[in-house]
Amino acid sequence: MEQGTKSKKTVFVGGIADDVDEAIVYENFSTFGDIIEVQLPSAATNPNQQTEAKHRGFAFVTYTSSADAQDAIDNMDLNELRGKVIKVNLARPMKTPLQLGGNRAVWESEEWLQQNLKPLAQSGGVQARTQQDDQEDDEQPDNAMEE
Repeated sequence: MEQGTKSKKTVFVGGIADDVDEAIVYENFSTFGDIIEVQLPSAATNPNQQTEAKHRGFAFVTYTSSADAQDAIDNMDLNELRGKVIKVNLARPMKTPLQLGGNRAVWESEEWLQQNLKPLAQSGGVQARTQQDDQEDDEQPDNAMEE
């Protein structure tokens, strides 16, 4: 199955309670169509903390058709599931590592620094501006400042 096709059939269910498991999600969302898969991403498990949540508070439900997925969104978004209001919308594909770097500043790239970095003396920084201002002041006659 193509990734683009799968994403249009998969809904994101956010804000689910800690006591909700895959069976409960399946039971509540199967009324809208045939479900291929229900995923509840588990929380990072730390053996030292037994009180940790079993899942991360969201789920993905994949339907056999995009129409069924849209029905689930239309009917379940901002409804209550086990005492908590859930947010249901179309799942977006996970970003690849190349896309994740898209929010970084350009100067954080080693490549950009190598191409654009100049030695401090040539950079035109504060020292260069101060020297330029001093030269301009020397060139202007004294009465030019009185205007």
